[in-house]
Amino acid sequence: MATSRVGLETDTGTQLDTPNGMYVRDLMQTEVVTLDEADSLGLADDIMRLGRIRHMPVTAAGRLVGILSQRDLFKAAISSVLQFRPGAEREWLAKIRIREVMTKPVSTIAPSAPVHDAVEAMLTKRIGCLPVVENDQLIGLLSETDCLRYLARVLDIAEEKQGLPELPTLD
Repeated sequence: MATSRVGLETDTGTQLDTPNGMYVRDLMQTEVVTLDEADSLGLADDIMRLGRIRHMPVTAAGRLVGILSQRDLFKAAISSVLQFRPGAEREWLAKIRIREVMTKPVSTIAPSAPVHDAVEAMLTKRIGCLPVVENDQLIGLLSETDCLRYLARVLDIAEEKQGLPELPTLD
């Protein structure tokens, strides 16, 4: 695989043409809210709504065992079909354990993986995030939003670079 050359923002400004590209560790979110597989969907629904969270890793005895997405929650919430009143929907969700609806096995990625590999994995598997795992421990989460934020930075740098005057070549 050829090394990519992209811009990297540092404390001293934007460094253009960084030879090794970006890695998952550079973009991942490290403050990750997790759920236990024994928690209820009612708890998950509350956390996801309040925190505007779309994906939550699920653990059991401290180990990553699955992931719960808004899509999983929507599939389980049959209120729209049955026309539940809001209180009845909450009662229904409180009875369902996360282990019953979470996605498993979960696809993960290492923090040392290139962002390009993570994006390819998300596109190929049609998933919105990848839990970042190192030494069997969940250390972060890389989402589509993180990748789009990075793309926006790269596009900004490209536009900035286009506006710079060409330097004369030394012959």
